Amino acid sequence: MQSNESELSRVERRFFSALIARPAALDELLADDCLLIDVLSGTEVTKAALLRVIRSGELRFDKIKQLDWRVRFYDATAIVTGSTKLDGCFGDESFAVSSRYTHVYAKLGDEWQLVSAQGTPITNVT
Repeated sequence: MQSNESELSRVERRFFSALIARPAALDELLADDCLLIDVLSGTEVTKAALLRVIRSGELRFDKIKQLDWRVRFYDATAIVTGSTKLDGCFGDESFAVSSRYTHVYAKLGDEWQLVSAQGTPITNVT
């Protein structure tokens, strides 16, 4: 189990790093039928759509700080929950958001690939 956790930790780091500056790596990490739920709008985003807006520069992540995470395994599936701080731009609009997320990975062949992701903004209540 410990080696699976270490492996998933590396995959998660690669995912966040790829969002910032490595679309080719992102293409490898996402399953072809990957579906993401946008943290800001709640819309469904396909792998192709995500790669298109990142490659075009329409969506840019400047900084992603992973605050915490944990992983649970179910055979060839891993569910990762955690929280992040995201900074970037979408079009001409900059954003800074704290979020809680769920990533679902499946072991496809010898590699873990992201098959689904959901983000939810965290708002501070005073």
